[in-house]
Amino acid sequence: MTASQPLLVLGATSLIGGALCALTDRPRLICVSRRPPLAAADPRDRWITADLAGADTLSAREVETALGLAPIWIVAPAVETLARTGVTRIVAFSSTSRWTKTRSADPAEREVADRLARSEDAFIDACDRLRIGWTLLRPTLIYREGRDGNVSRLAGLARRFGVIPLAGSGAGLRQPVHAEDLARAALQVLDAPATRGKAYDLPGGETLSYRTMVERVFEGVGRRPRVIPVPARLWRAGFAVAGRLLPGANAQMGARMEADLTFDPGPAQRDFNWRPRDFRPRFPA
Repeated sequence: MTASQPLLVLGATSLIGGALCALTDRPRLICVSRRPPLAAADPRDRWITADLAGADTLSAREVETALGLAPIWIVAPAVETLARTGVTRIVAFSSTSRWTKTRSADPAEREVADRLARSEDAFIDACDRLRIGWTLLRPTLIYREGRDGNVSRLAGLARRFGVIPLAGSGAGLRQPVHAEDLARAALQVLDAPATRGKAYDLPGGETLSYRTMVERVFEGVGRRPRVIPVPARLWRAGFAVAGRLLPGANAQMGARMEADLTFDPGPAQRDFNWRPRDFRPRFPA
């Protein structure tokens, strides 16, 4: 597609959406939200206040390309609406959690994996039926300094306590990926015909142990790394207390610190030159 063509963006206030807005010529974007941010009063921003569940909310927009940066379970039901507006190309995001949480001991995590799988299938089926060219991107652990709920949460703990406990040795491998790299990937995919009708896992540019990842987070906040290995049994026993400091966390997260959660970047490298950065976060003071 040409640089002048408009892009319909679902999820412009998400981590990836915020990065996309910073990278892209803003008049090119048409952003859809039920609750546009206050900053949308800027005349350069083109926001549509709309509920994607409605059948006619996006009519007569004359946009052929959409980026689904909202959760895939929101984007999938919107495909019918997007087709009626003339959209013929959609790049959407899911998550590698579809694979990593399938056998979790936590029922809520298994439900997340199942919901991702069902939503992916619904998205692909709808696009194929409506003859919309689709691409599905599955990032690993997404971060954007000071804005995400995973890596940035570790940074907050490092600042507050000066030490972070690990369940076991923290030897499990990780591939954190920056939201800005994912935003660039979405744009690159649009110019890569080989990506149509395909799904890609998108790991970050570096594979490192969970312990090393935490040490890099300390460095990113300007602190000397201090990690304390805790036997897995003690971690589970103490999580009822420690968990209060980690909203949204669960004991299963500790169990995964010893597990490898890695994915092959090869297909994405081949088809749209996926080259994300290494993990060297720098957090605002």
